[in-house]
Amino acid sequence: FPAVTLGQVVKSEIPHKRPSGIEGLAMNTRRALFADWRVREAMIQSFNFELVNLTLNGAALPRIQSYFSNSELGMAPGQPASEAEAALLVPFKAELAPGTVEGYALPVSDGTEANRKGIRAATRLLEEAGWSVVDGALVNAAGTRFAFEILLQNGNDDMIAVATIYAEALTRLGMEVRVTTVDSAQYVERTGKFDFDMTHYIRSVSLSPGNEQSLYWGSAAAEVQGSRNWAGIASRAVDAMIDAMLTAKTREEFVTATRALDRVLTAGRYVVPIWYSDVSRLAHRRELRYPERLPIYGDWIGFQPDVWWNQAD
Repeated sequence: FPAVTLGQVVKSEIPHKRPSGIEGLAMNTRRALFADWRVREAMIQSFNFELVNLTLNGAALPRIQSYFSNSELGMAPGQPASEAEAALLVPFKAELAPGTVEGYALPVSDGTEANRKGIRAATRLLEEAGWSVVDGALVNAAGTRFAFEILLQNGNDDMIAVATIYAEALTRLGMEVRVTTVDSAQYVERTGKFDFDMTHYIRSVSLSPGNEQSLYWGSAAAEVQGSRNWAGIASRAVDAMIDAMLTAKTREEFVTATRALDRVLTAGRYVVPIWYSDVSRLAHRRELRYPERLPIYGDWIGFQPDVWWNQAD
C-alpha cells in the first residue's frame, strides 16, 4: 500500500522462541491400518515436504521438527537422548518406537516430484509391515487393499492442496486415497467421534505446558469421544512423561521431562508434520523501533510502551 511504497511503513521479521506446536495430517491409530509404526513412518517418508513447501509457500517456511521445536523444551532432532532424558525413557524402552532414545529426525527429500529416496524407504517399510504391490495395488496377505480417506473441512484450501499433492505420491505406492471435504458441522461431528482415517490436526503448545497435555495425548483421553486426542495416542511412556513434567521440582527437571515427552510423541510417528513460522511478520511505522535483545516470545509483548519506542524520543 502507498505508505509502504513511500517508506513510511516498514516490514519487520521478528524472531521468537515460541514452540512450534504440531500441525499436519494426523493418522487415526485406532484404525488397524495405522496401528503399526512402520506404516506411519512410511506415510511420513512418502510426504515430500520440500516439494509441497516450494509449491505452496515458495519454500519460505521451516518444517515442524517436533511438538516443542523452536524452543528449549524441544528434543534435539536426530540426536540421542541426554542422560537425564534417557533415565526417564529407559523403563519403557521395550514399547518405544525406534529412534525415541537413539535419535529420530524427519526425512528430507531432494525436492523433486519423484522423491525416489522417500518412496524407496516407504516401500521397504510397508513390505516389512506385510504390504506388497500386486497388479499395481498395495495389498496385505489377505488381499485387502491399502485404502483410506483424508478428511478435510471445506474452505481449508492450503490443506486441500497439501492433501492433493500427497495423495498423488501415495497412489504411486499402490494405495487408494480419497480426499474428502465436508462442511464445518460434519467435520466437527466426525472428528469428535474419531470417524476418520487421516485428517488435518493442529495443537498449539506453550513454554509452560501443563495439565492440557493429558487432554491432547494422554491415554485416558484416547477413547473419550470429543477429546483432543484425535490420533488415539495410548502410551504408558507418554503418560509417564506428562506426570514427570507436572511433578517436576526444578526447572531443569521440567525441561528434561518435556523434552522426553517430545521424543516419545515425535518418534511415535502419529502426525505427518507440515510448517510453522519462526518469525513474526509485522508492518509498522518507520519511526517505531524495537530492542535488539528480544524476549523469547518475540513480539507478543511488543505493543507495550516499554518495548517499542519512537525514534524521535
